[in-house]
Amino acid sequence: MVSTRVLILGTLLDGPRNGYQVRQQLEIMGADSWANVAYGSIYHGLGKMADEGLLDIVESGRGGKTVYQLNETGRYEFFRLLMAIWYELKPIVDPFQVALTFMDRLDRPSLLDGLRGRIEQLTLGITSIERAIGTKQRYGAPRHVDENLILTKGMLEAQLAWCRQALQKVENGELP
Repeated sequence: MVSTRVLILGTLLDGPRNGYQVRQQLEIMGADSWANVAYGSIYHGLGKMADEGLLDIVESGRGGKTVYQLNETGRYEFFRLLMAIWYELKPIVDPFQVALTFMDRLDRPSLLDGLRGRIEQLTLGITSIERAIGTKQRYGAPRHVDENLILTKGMLEAQLAWCRQALQKVENGELP
């Protein structure tokens, strides 16, 4: 996956790291909440990118202790992929849209319960993000990492607004 490659390569811009250190850096950035990164794939990705000539092995070790360093080919690949992502618009895949597709298959009480539950979850999620903004810097993350949280908060707020409108439409018999 391109985003995983960019994340792994990007963590190595500041210097050599082993798989565990790459994971720690991604956790500090909060990548688990806005990127689909399976932490187990980090070790595989590092090995594969080393095989592809994007990374040099600085130190070999057992149990994830192999230390990798970004080389010039890897640095070029990082910036190439990074710029491609800036210009590429991809759909946001959200399973909730699958639920919307079949909202007409639910009875009215179930649909109302589902919307109310979603509203509650979205409200809690927004509150959680608001608390998290500004805290990642304490653990070494750069300030701009908060922009991911701000973007996520905005997307949740848009969905919350939609859910509130949909709830009203269902209550008024306008949906589904």
